[in-house]
Amino acid sequence: MTESAPLYTLTDLSKSYTRGRETIKIFEQLDMTISSGEFIAIMGPSGSGKTTLLNLLGGIDAPSSGTVEFEGSRVDNLSQGKLAAWRARHVGFIFQFYNLMPTLTAAQNVELPLLLTKLSGKERKNRVLTALDIVGIADRAGHRPRQLSGGQQQRVAIARAIVADPEVLLCDEPTGDLDRNSADEILGTLQELNKDLNKTIIMVTHDPAAAKYARRELFLDKGRFVEKGDRT
Repeated sequence: MTESAPLYTLTDLSKSYTRGRETIKIFEQLDMTISSGEFIAIMGPSGSGKTTLLNLLGGIDAPSSGTVEFEGSRVDNLSQGKLAAWRARHVGFIFQFYNLMPTLTAAQNVELPLLLTKLSGKERKNRVLTALDIVGIADRAGHRPRQLSGGQQQRVAIARAIVADPEVLLCDEPTGDLDRNSADEILGTLQELNKDLNKTIIMVTHDPAAAKYARRELFLDKGRFVEKGDRT
């Protein structure tokens, strides 16, 4: 890969689902490039395919046709085993509802992605504490989700997403369940991860205020993108 090559390249991407006798088209010949270090907010009406796009970028779903390339290599045609290994190494996921295990502490939740690695227990502990410290919640390492506020739970979820040091963070409505103050804190954390650690962030949101934290806004409708702005 040359330095100028995009991180992601989506070419002639089409995605459709079959429901009974009906074929529902989500995308048709969609093209998109994402450079390393971008922070993109994707907006659009419900049903426009925003979450489907994240799933395609994260290798959770496969296109009906077209290609998804990451650092110049196709990932849409990988076997399930190779795709899982690629995803674990390169992509972190942040969801609206945190998806934390209620019986585990914050530290144990963050450690989960590392349990399938060859890291020693000490190395895993160091990584967990570093990730919790980055998101400003190391003092809650021993707390369980029910002992944390919504904003704190999302910080734990972000720590879990970055603990394996992925290049990409895919965020699906990461502030959709938070009040405005907590949402702004989480968005500020994402902004810091983008600027200070050069994480590439692709965030789906319905919230125009959240989108303004991104460097680039895209509006997805009827399988096409409309550029909304570019902030450096």
